[in-house]
Amino acid sequence: MPAGRPGPAAQSARRPPPLLPLLLLCVLGAPRAGSGAHTAVISPQDPTLLIGSSLQATCSVHGDPSGATAEGLYWTLNGRRLAPELSRVLNASTLALALANLNGSRQQSGDNLVCHARDGSILAGSCLYVGLPPEKPFNISCWSKNMKDLTCRWTPGAQGETFLHTNYSLKYKLRWYGQDNTCEEYHTVGPHSCHIPKDLALFTPYEIWVEATNRLGSARSDVLTLDILDVVTTDPPPDVHVSRVGGLEDQLSVRWVSPPALKDFLFQAKYQIRYRVEDSVDWKVVDDVSNQTSCRLAGLKPGTVYFVQVRCNPFGIYGSKKAGIWSEWSHPTAASTPRSERPGPGGGACEPRGGEPSSGPVRRELKQFLGWLKKHAYCSNLSFRLYDQWRAWMQKSHKTRNQHRTRGSCPRADGARREVLPDKL
Repeated sequence: MPAGRPGPAAQSARRPPPLLPLLLLCVLGAPRAGSGAHTAVISPQDPTLLIGSSLQATCSVHGDPSGATAEGLYWTLNGRRLAPELSRVLNASTLALALANLNGSRQQSGDNLVCHARDGSILAGSCLYVGLPPEKPFNISCWSKNMKDLTCRWTPGAQGETFLHTNYSLKYKLRWYGQDNTCEEYHTVGPHSCHIPKDLALFTPYEIWVEATNRLGSARSDVLTLDILDVVTTDPPPDVHVSRVGGLEDQLSVRWVSPPALKDFLFQAKYQIRYRVEDSVDWKVVDDVSNQTSCRLAGLKPGTVYFVQVRCNPFGIYGSKKAGIWSEWSHPTAASTPRSERPGPGGGACEPRGGEPSSGPVRRELKQFLGWLKKHAYCSNLSFRLYDQWRAWMQKSHKTRNQHRTRGSCPRADGARREVLPDKL
């Protein structure tokens, strides 16, 4: 055997035990014996400590000390052998361990502290639970989609991570009477949420709170008081369609269907629309949609793709004037405005000849009309028939004028002038 290379027995002694048995130590919470020839006990057994604490532990062997003495023992933590200087022999059968400034547990089921014999066999095990007590949960919000159920979510304490298994319980009761109830269907809309499916009362406020508990303590949120009729919401409006408005280059028509819950429970609703340009992340919101299921978006950019979404807020429940909770936004629907056929700046268009009617006043009037429309009448009940005729006439007028100018009054390269057809407005 080459000099300086440890033999098979030494290699076996240094090799950590398989990870699975170590995990079972903390799951089962009991010490393990090795080959059966010797037994040992770790003290303290399965301690729970705050982050930053120190631990003084001992491993005491019971049996024939000539077969397993303290000098031949060693410690591992989560499968890694601890440095010998952290251990100290107290007597022939007891090995002490000192750990300082402990970090949070690497797994919520506890860290594996194991005492080994010289040959690597496991003599005893203990679980270290190192972490923090839970902090006060906050930001409780609840909603109902059918006035019979209730779904709530909350945010754990400011730090959130306790490094220990922390149990969250949603509690609720009628405000003035009744006993505490515990929600049972957890993680329905996320890690910190719970769903109460039935047996809720209307026209009576509920008190709702969350309790957090782990090995180091407990914390309770503030109490949320609510009436189910005030937290009704719906699914997003289905079947959202976006289409062009004829050849109008700056408008899109949006139509959708009311959520089924509005019909089932005789709710009324108000809607919001938001839209954005394809290559932008900034949404523009249209608030004044009222209870209509269609809307005209105006003042858009020609030849541009827009994404549009709609959401719903129920109100008028049993005659209540309070609004409910906004639904989620519908899936984005895309459509593009027609491309403009007008020549852009510097496109070589000729100025009208002297004495020809100028479209300046008409353009100014149209600009004023569009400005008012964008500000006050995105989705009003006013008729757009006259406006559509006006825009179609204006676009036709511009096309005719551009055709005439390409045929007429601009000077040619040789200095000659072409025949000019009269513009008609």
